[in-house]
Amino acid sequence: MGVMNGYNSGHGRYQLHAIRFRSRVRSRLRNRSTERRPVAVDEFGERVEEHRRELHVHCYRMLGSFDEAEDLVQETFLRAWDRRGTLRSETGLRAWLYRIATNACLDHLRAAPRRPQPRPAPALPADPGLDPPASNAVPWLQPYPDTLLDAAETVIDRETIELAFLVAIQHLPPRQRAVLILRDVLGWSAQETAESLELTVAGVKSALQRARPTVREHLPARRLEWAASVEPTSQERAVLQRYIAAVEQADPSVLAGVLRADVWQTMPPAPIWLLGREAFMASWTPAMVGPEAWGEWRLLATRANRQPAAAAYLRRAGQPDYLPSWMGVLRVEDGLVTQITTYGQDVFPRFGLPSSL
Repeated sequence: MGVMNGYNSGHGRYQLHAIRFRSRVRSRLRNRSTERRPVAVDEFGERVEEHRRELHVHCYRMLGSFDEAEDLVQETFLRAWDRRGTLRSETGLRAWLYRIATNACLDHLRAAPRRPQPRPAPALPADPGLDPPASNAVPWLQPYPDTLLDAAETVIDRETIELAFLVAIQHLPPRQRAVLILRDVLGWSAQETAESLELTVAGVKSALQRARPTVREHLPARRLEWAASVEPTSQERAVLQRYIAAVEQADPSVLAGVLRADVWQTMPPAPIWLLGREAFMASWTPAMVGPEAWGEWRLLATRANRQPAAAAYLRRAGQPDYLPSWMGVLRVEDGLVTQITTYGQDVFPRFGLPSSL
């Protein structure tokens, strides 16, 4: 049910954006319309609409924000309408739209520049002997529902959409980020990338040479060993079920057994983070058992960014229902949870999750 709800929710949102696009284009033509123009709007809208989902993923990679990506896709379609005379052939429509989307994102980042922020001291002392994470905080990073990735026109591999990769590329200057995505993710040639970004081929090669080491610096140590995939592995799904059972049973000892010793938790957009199993358990045990326990938990398995995730619902004393509380996106290595990225209940609607249990 959760998967179908997620698809229906996303499908309805995309239909709404398509209607808004046509409405905004027609408003631009209101004072100079002809009988043929509404038909042209509909025909053009249908052609570009076929690429909405993959363009949304592209803008999401550029920006790290699901919500901003929606706005930039809409901006892309409006720019495409205004510049439709520059489209040389129907066979080049997809690349033409990607070029417009990339530059729209770059314009957005120039108008509202931002950089990853140094992390403050952790909420609890980190476990002794553990090195702090190399990456700075990316508070604007939002999760992406796998149901929408599955509906994209192209296959979206995990290695190009996982949260660790998105954090790493947010450390790049915007133009370097665009070059790396076009070259290493989309597989464009140096010439195609140069034309899209109005750079020289030498400039593209130079930007890529600078971008790749930065990305490697901010990726998890063993990330390059991960196989490309489009869904969590059977081992990851099994670990997710153990994690869910531990939280629902409110059993700290079981939960500790699911975590690797150097587990790391972040909670964007809050600057809160925990490093190490002891620090993690010291923070979460009071919420599970004892006089300060929050209540009873129920968790639903879901998927985000090609990673296993759990949506948590809490029923406090005196409440009839379990209400949305948080979502944890897990990174799993060797059968243990190594990182948990925790989001608030505001992300539930885009995953098509129920409002209560």
